[in-house]
Order: sequence, then structure tokens, then C-alpha cells
Amino acid sequence: MKKIVWIFSLLLSFYILGCNQSSAEIEPKAMKERKKVVYQVFTRLFGNTNTTNKPWGTIQENGVGKFADFDKKALTEIKNLGITHIWYTGVPHHAVINDYTRIGISNDDPDIVKGRAGSPYAVKDYYNVNPDLAVDPKNRLEEFRALIERTHALDMKVIIDIVPNHVARKYEGKTNPDGVLDFGAKDDTSLEYHRNNNFYYIPDTEFKVPEWQEGYRPLGGGGNLLSDSEFEENPAKWTGNGSRLAQPHFNDWYETVKINYGVRPDGTKDFEELPDVYTKMDYKAHYEFWQSKDLPDSWYKFRDIALYWLDFGVDGFRFDMAEMVPVEFWSFMNSSIKMKSQDAFILAEVYNPQLYRDYIHKGKMDYLYDKVELYDSIKHIMKGYGWTDHIQTVQNGLKDIEHHMLHFLENHDEQRIASPDFVGKAEIAKPAMVVSATLSTAPTMIYFGQEVGEDGSENAGFGSPTRTSIFDYIGVPAFQRWVNNKKFDGGQLSSEEKDLRDFYKRLLNFTIGSSALMGDYQEIHYYNKENTETYDHRVFSFVRWDEGEKLIVLSNFDTEKAYHLDLKLPPEIVEKWNLEKGVYDLKDELYGTFKSKLTINKEGVGSFKVSLQPLQSYIFNLK
Repeated sequence: MKKIVWIFSLLLSFYILGCNQSSAEIEPKAMKERKKVVYQVFTRLFGNTNTTNKPWGTIQENGVGKFADFDKKALTEIKNLGITHIWYTGVPHHAVINDYTRIGISNDDPDIVKGRAGSPYAVKDYYNVNPDLAVDPKNRLEEFRALIERTHALDMKVIIDIVPNHVARKYEGKTNPDGVLDFGAKDDTSLEYHRNNNFYYIPDTEFKVPEWQEGYRPLGGGGNLLSDSEFEENPAKWTGNGSRLAQPHFNDWYETVKINYGVRPDGTKDFEELPDVYTKMDYKAHYEFWQSKDLPDSWYKFRDIALYWLDFGVDGFRFDMAEMVPVEFWSFMNSSIKMKSQDAFILAEVYNPQLYRDYIHKGKMDYLYDKVELYDSIKHIMKGYGWTDHIQTVQNGLKDIEHHMLHFLENHDEQRIASPDFVGKAEIAKPAMVVSATLSTAPTMIYFGQEVGEDGSENAGFGSPTRTSIFDYIGVPAFQRWVNNKKFDGGQLSSEEKDLRDFYKRLLNFTIGSSALMGDYQEIHYYNKENTETYDHRVFSFVRWDEGEKLIVLSNFDTEKAYHLDLKLPPEIVEKWNLEKGVYDLKDELYGTFKSKLTINKEGVGSFKVSLQPLQSYIFNLK
């Protein structure tokens, strides 16, 4: 009897296990992927409430934000904006002009640091974080780990920078894991190039500080014992942007040194190239390809850095100037990352469209900046001299890789929309933002302060206004009005700033909830240019759809002209949507206050009447 009961229990266990396995297999298929929205925040500026904004101001004078400023309230408000991923910019420990010798960090020389707070892309120690960002600099890693945990608790992912092309001129790994040697520790400095050197050298030649130009002086001429136009580096190294001069130019990336990946000075490669067949293979095949290869030392160093941060809890990376590093390295690096974390988010800065497909297919990048194509085109339209016709030209040209081309209208390198050097008024970006966020299946990115119309007009010190400074201690006025003394409730915003943030919140939340935005796309722009009176190149329209949702997106880029349209839905779309002759309800998803009726006539053409005010957009959902 006991044996029969045992057999029955065993069979029941197998049955339950089978049911559970079936459910596990079915559930992922039922859960459709949704759009990702990245919030790029310059970490040191986010929580800074100091409004002094003295040019070249010290950390004591101008203040600095901390990891701790991203408390539950702040992170909840970011999430509620419609954010899925936060890119915490400037986290790895980079060179700064601040004295942390009490905790064993050497002082940095102003002659090789841009600004007073330093460039986030001149990393000094890859196994630690910027001490400026910690309430207690000794515990900076623990404070960052706590921020990661707070972010994850609200179901958002964490992205940080890795900059494989260059490191700070004075790199010092003070907290390397056991067995990890610093960059350059084993280099043969008598040679310009050796395959396993981490740097390139100019043998028998000392480094010289650039000749300062345009009235520039480090720290604005402020006193500092190390600011003496001298920095000891012998032999000199190649500069980060590739300059081989012992005295780089003022406009070179003189604060950094270039990493050697086994590319000889004549440009030939000292490693095995990746066969073209691998463009069609997944990351697992790429990973296996490199396992049997002997590779330059720098490859392993940066791979280990990425894996360290994945173990730490980071969910992905933004790679600076990726096109300056061989694509084969990225195949090795990114396949290693994906083997450890299949869902890791990998974003790269690549500006040469001819390299896009190589860096996606061979380099295994998830996403690249869509800067040269969509951003530049929309910027021209916003400024008044571009035509919306070109949006479709961009889409056609990137059709095979559209999912990989991340869209943005601001980031730390670009001018603020509200800057007079861009368009001078944040509201002008509304139609551009609707199109950018709904045009493709790719992620959307916004830069902190964009949602409240920050204009980047502060004279921080290094560099010029129009971009919020990444080099100095500074406050961000419009954003500080939202921070509202760390209440993070927008209590000091103007009515116009509140309306703008409300627009971004409505738009971004719609995008992360819409299934159609991960479905099909087709423009209806040209059909309407030919068949709709008063429709022209200042308007753009397209449709997005899947099995459960059908959208018509319509935007007016003109700042003064209203459009009164009898918008057409082409027979081709009517057929794809399986619409029959009759009348269908349309509801705007942005504000929900406008409804219209789509009429399908006997010829299979749809039409509906709509008025578009200047800078107005609609996202119509077919009910």
C-alpha cells in the first residue's frame, strides 16, 4: 500500500512540475516587450540645492549633490515620470579638484583636469566611485550600493558609464580587487607600442601641459599649488583623442590618455579579426569565438571592470566614444557581459552611420545614439528650416536597425532645447518629443531638467553655456525649482514649467504602456501631402499598430500656424487594420479630451477632421 501511495505521489509531483513548466513557458510569450525609457541624470547635479553658481566655484561655494539625494521620494517621482532605466552619469571615480588625501586618494593636478569638478570621462579609478557623491567619502561604495538597491526597489534599472577608449592622465587604482593590476603597471615604456602595453608612449620625451588659449587658465586662475603649467609624465603618452604630441593642443583631450587594444600605430590589428559570418550569430557564438584566442591585456582589463560592476548590481552600461575602439573588442566585451547578464542594457556612443551595423551586429551593442540621423534632422525642423519629409528618409535608411537606434533630444553633450543657441523655448520640442518617442521600437532617452525646460545658461567655468556643465560644481536652476529643497515635488516651478513636465509625464507613461509602439510602423505623411488640402512639410503623421492597438500619430511642428485637416488613412492601412466601411471612434491618448470619428468610405479610404494648434500633437487610439 505504501508503495502505491509513493508511486501516486511521485506521479502527482511530475504532473504539478509539468504544469508549472508549462505556465513558465507560456507566461513570457504572453508578456509583450514594452518601450524602454532612459533618464540620464548627472549625478552630482541632481540634488544640489545651492544657487550661488559662482564661475569656477568650489564644492563649498557652489555645492554638490549626493547619492543620498536620490531618496525614495525622488526615485518615485522619476519612476512616475515614465522611466524604466536611470543612467547615473559621472559615477566612476574620475579626476576632481578636491582634497581627499585623508582617505588615501592623491590630489589631482588642475593642469590635467577640465573644470574644478572634473570630466566624468577622465576616470581615475574604475573600481570605485566619485568621492564627491558620498556623504561619507570613506563609505562611497556602500552609499552607491544603497542607491542601486533603492532604484531596484522601485523596479528601475541602473546604468553607469564605462569609457574604454581612454582613462585619466593620472590613473590610480586604490581599491583594485585582489590580483588586479593598474593600467600601465607592466607596460614596457621604452616602446611606442607593444601588444600588451595598456598605453601608447612617446619614448624619451616628457609630457608638456598644453599652451592655454583664449584667456583660459585652470580653475579660472584661482590659486592651487599644483596649478603651475607642469605635470610629470615621462615618457609622455598618447592623448585620449589619439594625439601623438608630447604637448597636446588645448582642444585635445589632454586630461586623458588613450588605451591600446592591440592596434599598431600604423592602424593594423595585432589580433585575430572577427569573420563576417559572425554578423548573423548571437552573443553566445561570439563568446565562444574569443575563448581560445590570446588577446591584448587591455581587453581583459575592461572586461573584468564590466563584470565587477555587474556583480555589484549595475544593470547596464553606456560606452563613451565606442567607435574609437576596435569592433572586435566590443564583440569580446559585450558577449562576456551578456553571458553574465543576458538582460544587461548596452548603449554606445557611435557617430559614424557607416559603422552602425558593424557595432550592432559584430560589436553586439544593444543600442546606439540616433544622433546623426534622427536627432540632427529633428533639430533642423525645430529650428524652422528642416522639412518633416526628412523624418521618413531617416526611417527608411535605418529600417533594418531601427530597434537599435536610441532616440533623444537632449543629453550632456548637446545644447539644451531652451538655450537661445538651440530654439530658445522648451515648448518648441513638444511635437519633436512626440515623434521621437513614438516613431520606433527603440528606447527613448531624456536628460534631467529637459522635462522642466532647463536652458543651460549658467557660466560654470570650463566650457561655455548652452549645455549644463559637466566639468564644474554648479546648480541647475529650473531643475532646482522642481527639487524644491529636496521635497522633489515641483513646488517652485512656474505654471509653464509644470505644464511642460505634465506633458512629458503623459507622453512617457503612454509609451511604456503601449503595445503598438513595439509593433508595426508606416508613415501616412506623403499620402496626406498629396491628398489633404492645407497639409504640408511642417506636419508629420504616421501609424503604429499591433493585434491589440491601432494608433494614428499627428504632430504640428510650426510655432505659429494652425492646421485644419481632413486627415486621410490610406487604403493600404485600412486593409492591414481589417477595417470595414463605417465609422470608428478615435480618442487622443495624450490628454484624453479630444475625440473624433474615423470614416471609412466605399473606396477603402479613411478620413477624420482635426484641428492642430501650433506645436500640438495627437496620439489617436482607434476604439
